[in-house]
Amino acid sequence: MCHPGWRHALIAAQRLEDFARLRRVRDRIDREYARPLDVEALARGANIPAGHLSRLFRLAYGRSPYAYLTARRIEYAIVLLRHGELGVDEVWSAVGCSSQTVFSTRFGEVTGVPPGEYLRRTREAAATLPSS
Repeated sequence: MCHPGWRHALIAAQRLEDFARLRRVRDRIDREYARPLDVEALARGANIPAGHLSRLFRLAYGRSPYAYLTARRIEYAIVLLRHGELGVDEVWSAVGCSSQTVFSTRFGEVTGVPPGEYLRRTREAAATLPSS
């Protein structure tokens, strides 16, 4: 008969392994946000069923892998728009969004304004700064 503590040790080891896989998935999203990624591809890369990955990811990070990917894309889009070198048309494809409509909708949900308005406000704010 197995020692009762072994069961707990096996469960703890599984949790650590799952967390390590989740970190690799999160790191992959952070690295490859501009590439076409979906939960199935992320799950295959982590060798976890897609549904299980989604549940574990949500438990660990408070949102689904898709929501995390979308948030990363919008964060990078904000950076690109702040630099002002790219327009909205270039930014949505540069961050890997599938369409400008999806990008504009998600961007508005996160920032409260459409990307074109955000870009206009950023440029106006930059123009009012005193030059050194």
